[in-house]
Amino acid sequence: MTPPPGRTSSSTAEAVGAQIRKRREQRGMTGSELARRAGLSKATLSQLEAGRGNPTIETLDALAIALRIPLNDLLTRDTDPGPVLVTGTDLAADEVGRELLRRISSGHSLEIWRLRMPPGTELAGVPHATGTVEHLLVAAGHLTAGPYEGPHPLAPGDLLAFAGDAPHVYRTGTEAADVTVVIASPIIS
Repeated sequence: MTPPPGRTSSSTAEAVGAQIRKRREQRGMTGSELARRAGLSKATLSQLEAGRGNPTIETLDALAIALRIPLNDLLTRDTDPGPVLVTGTDLAADEVGRELLRRISSGHSLEIWRLRMPPGTELAGVPHATGTVEHLLVAAGHLTAGPYEGPHPLAPGDLLAFAGDAPHVYRTGTEAADVTVVIASPIIS
């Protein structure tokens, strides 16, 4: 798993190693525990976290499954997109509306999720890989969501984009909410 003599580790290996270590620490797991869950030796995991490994896709997949995260969370680099809030607009009953809500540049992997929450529910969002941006589009109901330190109240039609690589929260009040969640993760090039 170490680079050949005379060859240093790549910036990609270092970025992947940093993500493995960060995700493991965020989940309060020891190296031994993660290695056991992923079916790896502790020495192999240590080499990977130090950025000195050349893991197969199967190894990365085993780590992602053991960490309970998408594989792309291990294949991203650091960025800070900052929160973006786009409030919903009203239309007349006979009017057709088509609005560009958010453009996502290339170089990202996208996952689209539907989140349905009953009234009086709070869900803590586990941080994703560095550079990940979550986009929430409220279809029905009201909720408060976004970065844990400053969530936003959201209504039907509202779009909120925020850094998904920090702690975040989704919280409903007296009514249920139906939300489309698009997770955009940078792909290492």
